[in-house]
Amino acid sequence: MNKDLTSSKIARQNVLNNKYALQEIQKAVGLPGVVFRGQLTFTKSQVASFFGVTLRSIDTCIKNNDEELASNGYDVLRGNSLREFKLACVHNPLYEVNFAKSIPQLGVFNFRAVLNIAMLLGRSERAKEVRNLILDIVIDTVNKRTGGATKYINQRDEDFIHNLLTNVDFHQELVDALTDCVDMGRIKYIRYNDMVYKSIFKENADEYRKILRLSNEEDERMTMYSEVLDLIASYEAGFADVIRNEFNHRGKRLLSPLEVDELYKTFESQRLWVPLMNKARSKMASRDLCFRDALHQNLVEHVGAVPPEDFNRFIGERSMALSERIQQYEEALKRLKERN
Repeated sequence: MNKDLTSSKIARQNVLNNKYALQEIQKAVGLPGVVFRGQLTFTKSQVASFFGVTLRSIDTCIKNNDEELASNGYDVLRGNSLREFKLACVHNPLYEVNFAKSIPQLGVFNFRAVLNIAMLLGRSERAKEVRNLILDIVIDTVNKRTGGATKYINQRDEDFIHNLLTNVDFHQELVDALTDCVDMGRIKYIRYNDMVYKSIFKENADEYRKILRLSNEEDERMTMYSEVLDLIASYEAGFADVIRNEFNHRGKRLLSPLEVDELYKTFESQRLWVPLMNKARSKMASRDLCFRDALHQNLVEHVGAVPPEDFNRFIGERSMALSERIQQYEEALKRLKERN
């Protein structure tokens, strides 16, 4: 899938939604601006000068990408807003802007929007230098905040432990149902595990493991996001009940593989799964491409930009290594035990 910043809107948005990388990029670029309404702000002429292009080039870029730039911090000041900006410039001795007296409006960029322009200007050498800097800092920021363990970045989610433990319980319910009710060898456990995976993210266990480059000793569920684990648990708990109900309905006769397959076809075709499945596919495909550089080819249509809250969830203040979170839980349980 295309990850070229100049041509992929998703790739650009994944950079711009990562506030931790933006902070480091801003330090590295060091572009001087005026503080306006709490953030560094730059005029079109400044942006054109910085990238070594004409104002016309900036205007064309804005015209061709108006919605994207507006959503990332480009604004046109008029009236009171324009007067406030002029005053901010006057009171900043390090920031010189010459305004025509009768100027009715002024296009301005925050730093996020400046980076957006850098990722859209294909022919500017300075923009190319900034894009290279962006890519280096984004990779470095994620690696620093995860200790280089992006394969297990899912475990930094505060919901991971609870969802994993829930998943283990419901997985055992399906294993027990297959053991007690299905007339088939041990391959049945692999078979129906793969069928659940195929239903949810269109890959069997081996295909998933290859995409994430997992070794034989690594458990694939330890790499799955909480939302995916939730949906797998729902599938396994529900299908375990379907198997046991059919087993009891048939006088506790062991079910044949063909009978169980037919049960599964009916089970997975229920429309209640559709919104949950689409949500899980989108989160898995988008996060894996952004954080792990892993593309699930069968889920390309579900890839989108990772929202800002996910960066906070996996590499920000809310995130924590699994070992640290387990230690935190153990300490909390110990304090609770001491109080009782």
